Amino acid sequence: MKKYIISLTIFTLFLFQTKAQNNANDKWGTATTGTSTNGNSGGATTGTTASDLLHQAGAAIGGATGGSGALNDLQLQTGMRDALTQCLTNGANAVAIKDGFFKNKAIKIFFPKEASIVESTLRSAGLGSVCDQAIIKFNRAAEDATSKANPIFMNAIKQMSIQDVSGILLGADNSCTEYFKKATTAQLIAQFLPLVNVSLNDVGAIQAWELVMKSYNKIPMVKPVNTNLSQYVTGKAIDGLFFMIAKEELKVRQNIASRTTPMMKDVFAWVDQHKKTGK
Repeated sequence: MKKYIISLTIFTLFLFQTKAQNNANDKWGTATTGTSTNGNSGGATTGTTASDLLHQAGAAIGGATGGSGALNDLQLQTGMRDALTQCLTNGANAVAIKDGFFKNKAIKIFFPKEASIVESTLRSAGLGSVCDQAIIKFNRAAEDATSKANPIFMNAIKQMSIQDVSGILLGADNSCTEYFKKATTAQLIAQFLPLVNVSLNDVGAIQAWELVMKSYNKIPMVKPVNTNLSQYVTGKAIDGLFFMIAKEELKVRQNIASRTTPMMKDVFAWVDQHKKTGK
């Protein structure tokens, strides 16, 4: 009787997968085919209802087999996206507040390296307060911009492919973050730059930087320094976000209590088991 139930469940899962592959719009907006049940990449296209039923069927199979069956592509994809969403949200929330950058020594934004001569020269000339105000404004701009960035990251997650998901999950403790960083940084810079531009103006960072350069250029015999402030702060803000996201990913990988959705628990339990046993 138990074998009959398992067979019937697997057959039901196959029907839902077949139906899902004919649907052009799944809840993630993907449109790939070739779903497998062995954890290999290939993607899955499904509607919301079919997705829910697919998860239920997969859970039924896992329960009937004592949880030893491999997870399918959709489960791996959903678990990883749940984890990324949580890591991105928590990471962004940690920096999108006053002093989120400024008081975090790991990601605090200082003068650009090419402008270090500007800072040292001004401080030697007794204008350290001008430098300090500029640094505060850099960090305030990053904090303000990241408070508006969540939709950008959520959209980037939705566009993420299932390819190499198993390898990413079984990689280093920051492999999800690194994969996401490589896949989306160019797009994030393009979309983040306008936000930073607005924030730099709103918090007075542009004016502070102009004061810095004006003060510096008044000093005799100095060599002019040209820094694109918007690009610099954008890069530092994104670097800081990914640093915090990597910390959140580490929590998910190492702390069971940090896995807050059923799919995250299932997928990372599978990851834990696979790393211990190799299967």
